Amino acid sequence: MQIYHIKSNKRKFYKTLKIAVNTRLLLKDKLEGIGWFAYETLKRITKGHPEHQFYFIFDRKYNKEFLFSDNITPVVIPPQARHPFLYYLWFEYSIPIVLKKIKADLFLSPDGYLSLSTNVKSIAVFHDLNFEHYPKDLPLLVRKYYRFYFPKFAKKATRIATVSEYSKKDIINQYGISEDKIDVVYNGANENFKKITESEKKLTLEKITGGKQYFIFIGSLHPRKNLVNLFKAFDLFKISYSSDIQLLIAGEKKWWTNEIQHAYEQMKFKNEVIFSGRLSVEDLYKTIGSALALTYVSYFEGFGIPIVEAFYCDTPVITSNVTSMPEVAGDAALLVDPFSVNSICDAMKQIAFNENLRKDLITKGRIRKKNFNWQKSADRLWNCIEKTLN
Repeated sequence: MQIYHIKSNKRKFYKTLKIAVNTRLLLKDKLEGIGWFAYETLKRITKGHPEHQFYFIFDRKYNKEFLFSDNITPVVIPPQARHPFLYYLWFEYSIPIVLKKIKADLFLSPDGYLSLSTNVKSIAVFHDLNFEHYPKDLPLLVRKYYRFYFPKFAKKATRIATVSEYSKKDIINQYGISEDKIDVVYNGANENFKKITESEKKLTLEKITGGKQYFIFIGSLHPRKNLVNLFKAFDLFKISYSSDIQLLIAGEKKWWTNEIQHAYEQMKFKNEVIFSGRLSVEDLYKTIGSALALTYVSYFEGFGIPIVEAFYCDTPVITSNVTSMPEVAGDAALLVDPFSVNSICDAMKQIAFNENLRKDLITKGRIRKKNFNWQKSADRLWNCIEKTLN
């Protein structure tokens, strides 16, 4: 068994802590950004602290792969919380019952949702406040729930963890929370993400595009991921410059909208856009590692994990110059205006036809990636736990 060592500058606890964790987003083969954060940090924290007891609270049948160590007790409570009405029932009725029964010292919620019906100390992990800035990107009931309850969660939390300095400032400005109450816990990249060999790259290219180069987008196909302008920019790139480069879209169409569909249908080169759906970790790192560049031009992100994943895979990055993305990318990416099709297209041109630029970005990415790994994330989250309980 691999042992994870959690660094800490705080005093040790002299009793066994009972830490309850909202693990409803730990879903087999369905991990996304928040799910990966929970998976990677909890795996390290639970193994690194065998002296404490963790209660993983699920809203449905769980997979045993998420029971990372012997000090984890799984708890399954209804209802399955995937709708605002069910969020309310789960967090305000079911969660307090569990916390009282186990006599929890702390409730940790990696997706930011808290219970307002308990006095147990709590940590909410707020990944971003996109719903405050772009509420119409979400279904009506969901955005109403978020905008009503998340300010309350922010005030209720004993401490808040978030994934970037940008998001920390956003929480302070939006909700009037003291900066002393918020800890920045950056994301990392899966340890399987790495540079691939030239032979692996050749095989991957043949499998995906018949040997042609491609730009790649990774993530849920959500409006804020800016696929509308990405499609328009790729079309403009193809019209303006002679190239057989293609565009690969890796992710589920969970939030696919009529506007995204219309932008796609209007493309002259839509036949050169490939939709792979969700990829396994192994397929994903090979697919990223074989790409000409990551094109991650969201107009709002709390962090942007694919940026770091691309750094780990030695793949150049094109990303946006807004919200958290410049903070994560540093000088290791081409930054574009996500609201400008011409800006995105110009970055694609630079990447496609400037080999020296690609090499420079890869070199800078190797340096930049050292700032982000899941061990550091786990260390920072544990320090946040210690501050909460001290």
